[in-house]
Amino acid sequence: MNNLYQYKVGKYYLLIILSLFGSIVNGQELNQSYSYQFYQKLNPILYSTTFGGHTALKPYILEDTMLYKSFESLLYGEQLYSNQKAYNKIFNGHLVSYSVSNASFYADILPDFDIGNDITGKRTTSLANLGLQFGGKLGNQFSYYINAYYNDQASPEYLTTYIQQVGIIPSQGVARDNGNENYQSTVISGVLSYTPSKYLNISAGRDKVFIGDGYRSLLLSDYSSPYKFFRLTGSLGRLKYMAMWTFMNDPAKTSQYGIDRNKFGVFHYLDWSVNNRLSLGFFENLIGFFTDDNGVSRPFDFNYINPVIFLKSIDNAANDPDKALLGLTSKYKISNGVTIYGQFSLNEFHAADFFSSDGANTNKYGWQIGLRGTNLLAIKNLNFLLETNNVKPYTYSARSAIENYSNNSEPLAHPWGANFRELVGLFNYTYKKFDFSLEADFGRYGLDENGINYGKDIFLLYNNPKTKSGLGNYTTQGLITNLSFFESKIAYVINPKTNLRIELGGIYRVEKNTKFTDNTKLVTLGIRSSFRQIYNDIASYKTH
Repeated sequence: MNNLYQYKVGKYYLLIILSLFGSIVNGQELNQSYSYQFYQKLNPILYSTTFGGHTALKPYILEDTMLYKSFESLLYGEQLYSNQKAYNKIFNGHLVSYSVSNASFYADILPDFDIGNDITGKRTTSLANLGLQFGGKLGNQFSYYINAYYNDQASPEYLTTYIQQVGIIPSQGVARDNGNENYQSTVISGVLSYTPSKYLNISAGRDKVFIGDGYRSLLLSDYSSPYKFFRLTGSLGRLKYMAMWTFMNDPAKTSQYGIDRNKFGVFHYLDWSVNNRLSLGFFENLIGFFTDDNGVSRPFDFNYINPVIFLKSIDNAANDPDKALLGLTSKYKISNGVTIYGQFSLNEFHAADFFSSDGANTNKYGWQIGLRGTNLLAIKNLNFLLETNNVKPYTYSARSAIENYSNNSEPLAHPWGANFRELVGLFNYTYKKFDFSLEADFGRYGLDENGINYGKDIFLLYNNPKTKSGLGNYTTQGLITNLSFFESKIAYVINPKTNLRIELGGIYRVEKNTKFTDNTKLVTLGIRSSFRQIYNDIASYKTH
């Protein structure tokens, strides 16, 4: 009776949302995958005290005219030599483009190549990516884009170790061993998007979503491989709401039972822009499965269709087997261009131990606080971010192997998993067609050792903690490991439409504990193209 009631309630709310948001045909949309490097260029608008729009849910659906024009200016660049078509295709345009009064189409080949020298590991690294993208619009309501990459790479030693342990090239896909520590992968993303009104966007495809105002997200990040999804995003006044249903992979490589399975996720996020300075957000996720750890299939629960936030989590309190993650986001603009922000993620709560100091493994949570700003030292386009992330042991893990908070053997939140502390700073500067970036990242985490689960590996069951009582668990417990990571890049943007650029990069990384020390000094030079966010600042998955 309870399930039937909730099904009817969810269906009722869904009909209300669709009918309410689908009444006015108006809106603008520009498909653009999220990457921190590209989006930070919008800081002067996004974090201005005159802008009251929503900033935490990415990629953006651009209802705001000013923000839409800023996106376009970054993508179009300076339209020079407009009478020379060959020049514009290389430096300002798409390889193929066609438009009429109510429709447009574009297509590009995306070269992404570099070569490097891992000085410490005494090896030559290389990246040989070839991509293809195409997209377009039909009127102001329907848009689409698809991109596909074939990737062949030889990585520095620390990334090679990670790929061998996890079986995934970070943020991209399943690694196929080509011999001599050379790995290949294929990555496909695409979105079909329909905006029937300025109040509603309906989209489906295979991509990623990022929630938060920082560099990292403790709720939902863009670190894992793309996943299949269906998403409703509604806006009404100062409220923005997302309901998303996903289909994800749980590969055998990181499964505690060594089997390949599929799982699904339901994500709800409500963002409230209280005023032009303050915003608050409320997050909910449920991870469910089709086949349990014993191989028993279960029927689909239609309550998951419910688009209303927190309704299913309340039901979960009544012995529902699926795993819930709740979260809060916030930001406050201290001044024009300077913003303080934060997140809190709650994976499990046990009231009797939450405010004690007994280190119960049933209290699993993480928190983030950060400061970001633009035009540092009154230098135009010099943006900065300073952020700390802290996650307790066993957060994002579950009692069932398939219900951990992951997709395709990668965390859905922070790349480091759990049981860590991190301090990260980023500086970005743009001068004409030159982009400069610098990252400094310092972390401490506890790896597993001697067969004991200390809580960093989210793929292990957390009902087998380091102590039988489940008490005495503290952040960075286990094999204490320190990480120092520095990365700098200098790029000259050739074509802003595809982010085609010549890029010189360098990485200095030291990861150290009592069992191993990894040193990396890497220099790379290449011709890059794409807006993808590729993370090099990852921690070791296991000891080695």
